[in-house]
This record gives sequence, structure tokens and C-alpha cells, in this order.
Amino acid sequence: MKFQRLGDAGQERPALLSDGGLTYDLSALTPDIDGAFLAGDAVQRVREALAAGEVPLLEGARDLRVGAPVARPGKVVCIGLNYRDHAEETGAAIPPRPVVFMKDPGTVVGPYDDVLIPRDSSRTDWEVELGVVIGRRARYLEGPVDALGCVAGYAVSHDVSEREFQLDFSSQWDIGKSCETFNPLGPWLVTADEIPDPQNLALHLAVNGEKRQDGHTRDMIFQVARIIAYLSRYMVLEPGDVINTGTPAGVALGLPGTPYLRPGDTVELSIDGLGSQRQTFDRA
Repeated sequence: MKFQRLGDAGQERPALLSDGGLTYDLSALTPDIDGAFLAGDAVQRVREALAAGEVPLLEGARDLRVGAPVARPGKVVCIGLNYRDHAEETGAAIPPRPVVFMKDPGTVVGPYDDVLIPRDSSRTDWEVELGVVIGRRARYLEGPVDALGCVAGYAVSHDVSEREFQLDFSSQWDIGKSCETFNPLGPWLVTADEIPDPQNLALHLAVNGEKRQDGHTRDMIFQVARIIAYLSRYMVLEPGDVINTGTPAGVALGLPGTPYLRPGDTVELSIDGLGSQRQTFDRA
């Protein structure tokens, strides 16, 4: 299933996009696509309601803004340097353990919303990532089966970064990752049953039509199941939380001439099976 949230910011309606391209209104089943909904056996509930003819079509869906597919998460947890080629292009050592940092949940916006380049920014950068959305409370997980059993679904995530803020202004990365609009998510939350192997997904990103990133989740240093199990030993993961799992090579920081983003630039990104995004960058 592909869950969506459609409508103006702050007024999104929960929706389901069918395989046939029809958009259904889930408002009678839930007020939003959020942790409470995902934790309540969402897929089965929706399937039963569809089979019973209890879910109406959402009229005018194509004219509505596409919001992030999950209402504001409780937390956004990120894994840095999780692709060997990305670590190498930035001159970083291959990490022996997952590099963990947090991103302000308020950064999460829709997949086609404008992204704002912060004031005094000179090094705003792009990063296409596989986003993992938690659907079941996770603490002290023992292995990969338990870990993947806690996943509600997957989404395209754009972990926008300001490198000067991230690397030069602090010994931690959070301020360079938490600027407003710095995490477009979506267009859909594709439920875990549709993605049997999260390590078999290709990632793509282009800036102003020029290909910059072409990677594959099989090249992660720490795979999705390992990341979830690892995090569960140091924090409780709650339904609706988002995990950004790292980016492959091709970011501006590692390219000749470091072609960082400027107002008016457009970024298009996609992950096979999870849809695509497009943002225009503007001044904050």
C-alpha cells in the first residue's frame, strides 16, 4: 500500500494510492497518517475497509498539495557515512559503528515543497536517502527479523545539509542538518510488505537535470535491520519515527569544485519502487 497525506500544510488529509492509480480518502479510518495509526495494524484495517467498500475516493486529489506521508515524527534519527563510496569521497574513515545524529522533526516537509537555503549559507548540499518509518515500538531488539518486523514502511528522504554549519561550527552535526525545510519526505509511505528487501533498491539524484548520485542500498555499510537493532539499544524507537539511512557518493562536498546549491536550483531524486521528489531551492 502507498499511504499519502494530501492538502495544504497543516491541513493534510490521509489518503491511499491504489495500484490502479486511484486515490482513496482514509479520513473515516484515521485523522492522520501518524504513529498511532501505523501502530494499530494499519494495513489490515485499510484492506478490510476497502474490501467492504467503506473507503470513498478522494475527489480532486490530483489538484492537492502532496505533504510528507507521515505526520510530524517524534524524532528523525540519521545515520552518517553509511556508504563506503560516500565516506571515501568526503575523506572520512569507514566507521566501525553506525554514526548517529538527530535531525529536528520540524524539518520534515512535502516532497515537492520549496527548500529554503539558510541565511549566511554558502555550502547547502543534497543527499538522497532511504527513509525507514517505524510502526511498532522498538527497544533492545535482538536481531534482523525482530528489527524489520518493526518497520511500517519506506519512503524517499532528502537529507539536505549545510556543510559549514555541520562541519565547521560545531563538533556535532545537528545544526547543519536541522534548518527549516531540510527533510523533504515522500511522496508515499510504501508499506513494508511491498518492499521485501530494503537492500535491493537503487537511489538517484540530479541537480538542474545533471545526474549527481546513482547508488544502491546493497552498498550500505550497515544494513537497515542492523541499524534498527543498533538504535534500539540506545533509544526507544516509537511508531512514526523516521530513520534516514545514509547517502551514496555524489554530494557536492565530494565533487570537483564543490557545486553547492544556490537559489533557483532544482533537485530531483528517486528510489526504485518508492517514487520521486522534486524541489526548487530558494532563500530563507
